[in-house]
Amino acid sequence: MYSLTPGYRIPALQRGLSPAEILLTKANAGVGSAVLMSALLSPPPVWTFGAVGAAAALLNVAPGPRSIARWAAVGYRHLRERTAPGAMGGQPGATSTWALYPQHGTMQDPQRRAAFHQAFARALEFTAGQVRTTGIQVHVTHHAAVGEATAHTQTISVHVPKRLISQPARILDTLEGEFARLGALTPLTPEPIPVVTERGPGWAGLDDGRFAVTARITAWPQESDGDLMPRLLLGQDSDRSLAVLYRPLPAGQSRRSAMWQSAAADAFTTDKVKAAAHEAASGSTHGALVQGATLVDLDAYLTVWGDSPEAVTDARWQASLTADRHRIHLDWLPGQQHRAHLMTTPHGASTRKGAIL
Repeated sequence: MYSLTPGYRIPALQRGLSPAEILLTKANAGVGSAVLMSALLSPPPVWTFGAVGAAAALLNVAPGPRSIARWAAVGYRHLRERTAPGAMGGQPGATSTWALYPQHGTMQDPQRRAAFHQAFARALEFTAGQVRTTGIQVHVTHHAAVGEATAHTQTISVHVPKRLISQPARILDTLEGEFARLGALTPLTPEPIPVVTERGPGWAGLDDGRFAVTARITAWPQESDGDLMPRLLLGQDSDRSLAVLYRPLPAGQSRRSAMWQSAAADAFTTDKVKAAAHEAASGSTHGALVQGATLVDLDAYLTVWGDSPEAVTDARWQASLTADRHRIHLDWLPGQQHRAHLMTTPHGASTRKGAIL
């Protein structure tokens, strides 16, 4: 279904491109092909090769977790935006949110946790099978509030974009029945989006008096065996929020994605060991698609909270130590903290893809 092995569509783990970057990449590839083809007829100006090469470098050279183009876009947003735009979490469409309370000990027990993941995967497969084009987003959040006793709150939100399907209530009602098998499910009205009133170096202050720092989870080891939530949330000394945004792909798009990724891996991978890993992943992907599974775009975020800038900075340091201990990679999204905290609230279900670069 969804996996972290190479070959699956997981933009957060493979530095996926935003819609604008996808368009620029296709345009650059088309212009580059035209330049090369024209060279067979008559030599083009030298500057055309430089322009194509510069555009390719901007989109593909990555000093850190992002390409140069993304760093430029993040810097532009940092200068232009002082808070999260109101339209970021309010895309038109139908959205439903539920509070979910799994049976006690589900996440700590390996067998019960595996059954929980399988049931959730079946719900994602149903979601992908209801439409011909991608667009439905399933957003899961988990909040741990540390006090005398740590309080855990988990929500599931589903967003069906406008005009994607004529009767979105059919999908929402069916998914509600699927999610009800995971535990006690209760309809929930999300609280208003917290407003950013203060910004600092790598943190954001909200109107409720709290301070937040959000990171995108860019990798976690396959041997984690699905216990990402216990590793990051249980046994911690500060409030934390974990959210995962799923975008299930329709069957046709899943097959095309797997085909093109396999072709790209065969054409551009020169490392023999890496090529063998891609081939093994491609084989497992093919088997999953034959059995009726679908591929899923996946983005994961972690937010740590504090009562002061010093407290949230210390909480960020402790989260980084925990992530390093478990070989989890965090990208703290510099320049985007004013909007990144939104991704660990239920409102993240209706955000546009590419809202966080």
